[in-house]
Amino acid sequence: MANIAALPKQEKSLVLAAIVAIACIFIEHSLLEGGRVVSLIAAAVLIAVIVLASTRVAHHAEILAHKVGDPYGTMILTLSAVAVEVMILAIMLGSSTSPTLVRDTIYSAVMLDINGILGLAALIGGLRHGEQPYNDNSGKTYGVMILTAMGISMIVPEFVPDDRWHYYSGFTIIAMIALYALFLKMQVGPHSYFFSYSYKKTPSATASAGSSPNMSAEAAPSSQKQTSMPAPTDTEETEESSTAISIAVILLGVVVIGFLAEFMAAFLDSGLEGTSAPPALMAVIVASISAAPEILTALRAALRNRMQSVINIAMGASLSTVILTVPVMEAIALYTGQPFVMAMTPVQTVMVVITLIVAAINLNDGETNAIEGMTHFVLFATFIMLTMLGL
Repeated sequence: MANIAALPKQEKSLVLAAIVAIACIFIEHSLLEGGRVVSLIAAAVLIAVIVLASTRVAHHAEILAHKVGDPYGTMILTLSAVAVEVMILAIMLGSSTSPTLVRDTIYSAVMLDINGILGLAALIGGLRHGEQPYNDNSGKTYGVMILTAMGISMIVPEFVPDDRWHYYSGFTIIAMIALYALFLKMQVGPHSYFFSYSYKKTPSATASAGSSPNMSAEAAPSSQKQTSMPAPTDTEETEESSTAISIAVILLGVVVIGFLAEFMAAFLDSGLEGTSAPPALMAVIVASISAAPEILTALRAALRNRMQSVINIAMGASLSTVILTVPVMEAIALYTGQPFVMAMTPVQTVMVVITLIVAAINLNDGETNAIEGMTHFVLFATFIMLTMLGL
């Protein structure tokens, strides 16, 4: 009961988000009538509030993740981010006239997750710790799954005739579900060690556990790697928050974010109408909102020299975005009878191929370093530049 009574104080960001959502119900029309500048300011405020709310959702997902450990933990983190992204996308589709919004959002999310999150984390972690170890099985598995999923859903559609799109959409839904079902079985089943790594215990941790010198802890062999999540800090309330409260906050947060996204979409449409803003700007905004909490979690893990969590978050988020968002959106397209443009542009295809080739090379030896991080971060900067150029 004490935890429940203290919940409003602990979740100030979500309370603020709920208040803003209620306020928007009454002042939306007044703000829209205020002109382009007022609409853009309102949209910027809502984006900030949504990021704050999604950070709390990710915080409680991280609490659950610490309790269950890898690979279940990072699965919860990535699924919570994908849930936010799908919610925002579905709402924005109602007000957006862009047929490429889904495609551009998925593409932006992959660039942000692999090149942005992984690149920055490996760069910062490499500068601080040098070479950072992880289970190379995870990088290889994620990479081939992402390539297969994006190839099926975002490259092959370029060659599908317009009058047969609904057949291929139905096939894509089945293929994505089948891929994710097998991947899920691997991730939580007999191959779960692909996605985990045993780190050496710190001397203080060994001493506090009362371990003898003979029980010090070297990393387990590759075939016997055990689950390991980043150690929670005192401020993360891991022990104090119950599982039920965390689940309730996550669900409430997703609902509040959904309401805020609806107003944000209206303000963005009004503010950007008639401007020279890049066509993919809204897609980048959606991808950035869902990835914001993951960035913080990944950077904390990298600074603690726990690269396995970074790999699981960055690559897992990319895979989950493609393999879960695509079937949901394709189902919406079949239901409404209005297809989305899912085939990537030539520039997008080249960027994805380069990214996955670089990732396959960098994630092949079980260690990351600053140079590998820099290669991905330069690719991320290239993605930003191309977006600004409208490509």
